[in-house]
Order: sequence, then C-alpha cells, then structure tokens
Amino acid sequence: MNPSKSATRRRGDFTFVRRQARHRHEFTRPLAGSSAATLIIFVPLAFLSGVTGAFFKTLSVTMASALFISFLVTWLAVPILCDRWLKPHDADEPRETRFAAWMNRRHAGLVERVTGRPVLVLLGLLPLIVAAAFAFTRVGSGFMPSMDEGGFVLDYHTEPGTSVTETDRLMKQIEGIIRANPNVATYSRRTGAGLGGDLNEPNKGDFFIRLKSGQREPIETVMEEIRSKVDTQVPGVSIELAQLMEDLIGDLTAVPQPVQIKIYADDQTTLNATAKKVAARIGRIQGVVDVNDGINPAGDALELHIRAEAAAAEGMDPQSVAQAVSDMVEGNVATQFQSGPKTVGVRVCVAGAMTLTDTQLARLQIRAPDGHLFALNRVAELVTVTGQPEISRDNLKRMVAVTARIDGRDLGSTIADVQKALGDNNLLPRGVYYELGGLYQQQQIAFKGLLSVFGAAIALVFGLLLFLYERFRVALAVMAMPLLAAGAVFIGLWATSIELNISAMMGMTMIIGIVTEVAIFYVSELQALMRDDEMPLETALIAASRNRLRPIAMTTIAAILALLPLAFALGQGSAMQQPLAIAIISGLMVQLPLVLLLLPVLLKLLMKRQAI
Repeated sequence: MNPSKSATRRRGDFTFVRRQARHRHEFTRPLAGSSAATLIIFVPLAFLSGVTGAFFKTLSVTMASALFISFLVTWLAVPILCDRWLKPHDADEPRETRFAAWMNRRHAGLVERVTGRPVLVLLGLLPLIVAAAFAFTRVGSGFMPSMDEGGFVLDYHTEPGTSVTETDRLMKQIEGIIRANPNVATYSRRTGAGLGGDLNEPNKGDFFIRLKSGQREPIETVMEEIRSKVDTQVPGVSIELAQLMEDLIGDLTAVPQPVQIKIYADDQTTLNATAKKVAARIGRIQGVVDVNDGINPAGDALELHIRAEAAAAEGMDPQSVAQAVSDMVEGNVATQFQSGPKTVGVRVCVAGAMTLTDTQLARLQIRAPDGHLFALNRVAELVTVTGQPEISRDNLKRMVAVTARIDGRDLGSTIADVQKALGDNNLLPRGVYYELGGLYQQQQIAFKGLLSVFGAAIALVFGLLLFLYERFRVALAVMAMPLLAAGAVFIGLWATSIELNISAMMGMTMIIGIVTEVAIFYVSELQALMRDDEMPLETALIAASRNRLRPIAMTTIAAILALLPLAFALGQGSAMQQPLAIAIISGLMVQLPLVLLLLPVLLKLLMKRQAI
C-alpha cells in the first residue's frame, strides 16, 4: 500500500470524525439549552409552601421528569434509531408542495421587509402592549379556579342555647327543601358533630350534598336556590354554602370564608357594635352573601354577686360561699375507684341541683361553720346575663371576625369594594382597626410566592442564555420574547372571562420556558448558517426564519391542539387546569410572530454586523 495514500486516508478519517463530533456538539448544545430553559422554571416551585405548594409540587415534579426523560430520549435514543432505520435518501430534502413553497416565499419576503424597516415592527408591538395593559386592569383575580365539583357543603347554626331536639326539627325542614330539589342525588347531615366526628355545639352542624351527574342546572344556581328557600322558609337558622374544595381548604387554613374582616379593639362593647355595623355595611355590597357579624353568644348565664358584709354576718367569707354553691350545684370529686385499667372519679352533688330554676337556686340552703342553715339570697344576688358573647383574642388583642362569602363576582374586585367601604371615616371608631384575612389573605400569600417563582424563572432563564451565547445583547433579545408572550396571557384571560388565579399564574410562568425554548432553536439555526455557510447577518436572519417556520409552526399548533380539551374544560375535573391551559395557549398564539418576525429585528438592531 502507498504510505502517502494511507496517511491521507487517516487524515481524512480524522477530519470526518472531528466534523461528526462538532456536528454532534452543535446538535447537543441547543437541545440541552432548550430543554434546560423549560426545566429550570420548575426549580423555584420546590420552595413553595402552603396550599399553592401542595397543588403544584406534584405537577412540577411530573413535568420536570417528563422533560428530562424526553431530552434523554432525543439525545441518546433518536440518533441510534435514525442510524438503524433511516436510509441516505431519507435525508434528502422533500419536494415542497405548492402551498409550502408559497408560504416560504411570502414569509421570507415579510421577514426581509420587516428587517429592512425595524421601526414598523416596533410600532406594531404597541397594540399588543396596550391590549395587555388594558386586559391587566380588567381581569378579575381569585384564589382557586371556579369549577363545578358536583357537590357542596351547607354549614348551619341555630340560636345559641338551642337544644338538639329543636335543631333537629329545624333541620328536617331543610332536608325537605333539599329533597325537593330535582338536581340533588344524595345528602347526609351531621348535628352536634364536626369533621372527623369530633363533638360540636348542639346548635351547629352541616349537610354534605351530592348533585346528580349528567344534565342538570349549574352548581351555583342550585346553591342559590337552596339558600333563598332556607332564608325564607326556615327562620332562625343561619347557613353558609361552599363547594367541597373551598370548604376543605377553608378548614385546612382555619379561614373557611373568602371574606374575613378581623376587627380589633380593647372595649368589648365597642367591638361588638362595630362588628354589627361592618356586617351591615358589607352586606350591601354586590356579590357578598352569607354575612356573619362574628358575634357568637354563649347563651344565658347567672352571675352570683356575694355581699361580703352579709356573708360575714353568717360566719362565712365570699370565697367559702362560692365554694359551697359550686360543690352543691356542680359537685365535687370526693373519691376515685379502679375499674379495670381506668380510674373513675365519684362526683357528689345535691340531687336535682342541675335542674334548679333561678328562684330555687336563690333559696338554696347553705350550712355555716357553726352548723346553722341560711338561704343563698340572704348573702348574694343572682343577676341574669342574656346573650353573653364569647371573647376571642388574636395576638393578645380582643378581636371579632366578620365573615362573608362571594356569589357571582371575583375575589379581587369584591375585596376592593370591601376596602372602600371600610375606608368610610364614620364606620370604625377611634382606636378600632381591622385586618383582612380569609381566602383573600391566602390569595395574597400564594400570589407573592408565585411572583417570586416567576421572577426566579426569568433570572434562571436569562442566566442560561448568557451561558449559552456569552453575549448580553443576544440573551436580552431572546429574553424579550417570553416576556412579551407573558403579557398576552392577560389578553387571553380577559377574552375568556377567566380570573387570574394560581393556576393561570402557573401557566404564565411556564410560558417563560416554552417561548425561550423555541427562540433558542431559532438562534442556533442562525448561528449555524453564519458559521457553516458563512452567510452575512442580514441574509442569515431571513434564511433562519424561513428554515424554522415549519417546525415552530408545527410544535406551536400541536401544543395548542393538545391543550384545547383543558381550555374548553372537557372532562371531569378539567376546569381545575382550565386557566393554566388558556394562559399557555395565549402565549403560544403570539409565539410564532414574536420569534420569527420580532426576534430577527431585535438581533439585527442589537448585533448589527457582529458575529452571534
């Protein structure tokens, strides 16, 4: 063999291997960068806590795992399968159809015109920015997505001191109203018991109502029908209605109502009077229902006022008189006996003492130390206290919580009207102040956490872009795409009358990674054309946009079609993720023009003739 030919062949083989390695590196870099752009936005979600963290940690772990596995499959499995199954002629460019050729020509001409007149494109952004700003001011805000869960909870309470028998009689009337509703499938009731079977006051309880599946009235309509009939037909009963998820979250967070106004004051009389005024005022706000002034009377009571002089005349002091009355009425544990492993106390009291009337109690005979008997009314006065309210404290301050629910309105606008009403100078006396709690407080905590996640996602993606391109201007141009697409989320929510809630904010965060991923592939194509084909920047911008038109359009349309069932809330439980789907679709709809038209213009303005 000719040594020179062998050396030439070895050099050729080395050059081929080096070229293959370079092509593999050029393939891996954008693939890894685009996958990481979507993957890293889920990292901040791991630090969310509370209700928001419970809802989205599972979603984020699932999506992050799926994205990582898809990257491994694309990086490792797809090249091996292509090498085994594809033939050389499969790599030939397919013949363009007449429609595809027409689209490519029109698109290339459009990109050439907009890159030649970048001012027109920047002016074209104004309608998008103005529409996003307008929609932002018009979109309502909420906490959880509104959905028909197929059932709801009816909490009730009667007047304090009502017996179980009387409460049961009233509840049977409500049962008749529930059974008469054609939309109700089944129901159950608890009286004097709470969630988990714990004991409650005999005047409190709840109904668990399950609606029929299939064709029926919306759940909000059914709830309003039952609420109005109970209010008009069963006097003396106060009710609150909430869907299952709302009631469960309320129980978990100890704030079951969307509206909770915590009023603080030192004087209990002033506090109760203010709570009643606040309840009456917010009850006139549109959409506010089931208002409760927060004053919980503990029932009637008898106060024993002992006269020290009269007790001394009988040879006793006030403390010994009070102890004697307590021992006779409430009893005293005199001894204990063993019953198996338990120790049972023996309480001794006067027979029938628990059923004494106030007149009989006043004549109760007390034995003095010297042995003589005297009536209780000779040394004390019995004062009847009616409707004695319970005293609640928050941070060692006396507090009454006025609560209400919302019907037919979003949480944000309703709370804005509540704050406006509370701003009336004549409503809160001097020395009385308030704080907003309830689901609104949980919403603010959740929004604060999700905004931190959104900001962290932007910072991580921008850092990734700097690592990929090592050019601040290129990273800035690419980062502008997802930020503008995120503004379109508000347009989509406003157009579909969907509230901005934690699900929609999650979708807006995901848009950052999705749009950045597509923009990375465009820039990678641009770099390959300028490096391998030695195209100038202006020509490469047009060619890269034309080459990426079909794959970007296909991935965008495929993603939108996949999310449409969720966007239309088709299927059981899909309404929970409907805001997320609408938010992502809104960003995807502007992704195509942003990446294929605006990004070339920004790169041309920022980079001019420099290499990317």
